[in-house]
Amino acid sequence: MATQDGSEEVVMETEATLKEPQPLCEIVGKGNAEVLETVSRTDNAGESSSTQDPTVSNGDDSDEGKEMVDLKIIWNKNKYDLKIPLDGTGAKLKERIHSLTGLPPAMQKVMYKGLLPEDKTLREIKVTNGAKIMVVGSTINDVLAVNTPKEVIQQEVKAEENKKEPLCRQKQHRKVLDKGKPEDIMPSVKGTKERLPTVPLAGMYNKSGGKVRLTFKLEQDQLWIGTKERTEKIPMGSIKHVVTEPIEGHEDYHMMAFQLGPTEASQYWVYWVPIQFVDAIKDTVLGKWQYF
Repeated sequence: MATQDGSEEVVMETEATLKEPQPLCEIVGKGNAEVLETVSRTDNAGESSSTQDPTVSNGDDSDEGKEMVDLKIIWNKNKYDLKIPLDGTGAKLKERIHSLTGLPPAMQKVMYKGLLPEDKTLREIKVTNGAKIMVVGSTINDVLAVNTPKEVIQQEVKAEENKKEPLCRQKQHRKVLDKGKPEDIMPSVKGTKERLPTVPLAGMYNKSGGKVRLTFKLEQDQLWIGTKERTEKIPMGSIKHVVTEPIEGHEDYHMMAFQLGPTEASQYWVYWVPIQFVDAIKDTVLGKWQYF
């Protein structure tokens, strides 16, 4: 029934609108489609989520499923715990040490029973769980500052060596070499290079003709030169240069001098060093960043 303000007419139209329901099949069909679409989206989202979850990484994905070894890294009086794959190379270890210490790989001298080779795996080197890995090295600026005088000394030493006859022919060395090869000297192996043995290098002579042994204390970064009378403990960083020359007639052995100061008088000579250890001694004492 119409009123002056038309309210009843409005009510009627509203009721008429409400009384025109859509066919049930359309509602159900539409609802199912929407439900199916919603379920499909949910399933897809769930599937996507479950697929993506494994990609969430803490940075160690490359190490999953690999045999690991726990190491103790010692550098600059600091100790670091490091877990690394046993089949990782020495070069990979240097990268991980870089991430721990900030010391660039090129500036690292890594020690484990001698200078650690970069191209071999830790398994090949026989690194064991809990092993202590010694790292020696400084920043580039520090190394340049320390090695500048070494470079000058090297140039002077080489210049002097070029002027002289072979070392083994010089009188000061002949009086030792003429004694002949020591009976208890370690055997030499031609055509091969070996890492430093775990035992001291013994049976050699020093300049006075006395027996001498070399012990490489990598944890202290020291070279111990032992004789019957005493043992000198020398920081490897204080050794400016290492002079070596094959002994004529016995080229599988070398005579070797450690430059402990700026002059020839500060050279400590050792005779009858087995050839297979010569490079390992030089690398261990001087490191790979030497400028000569």
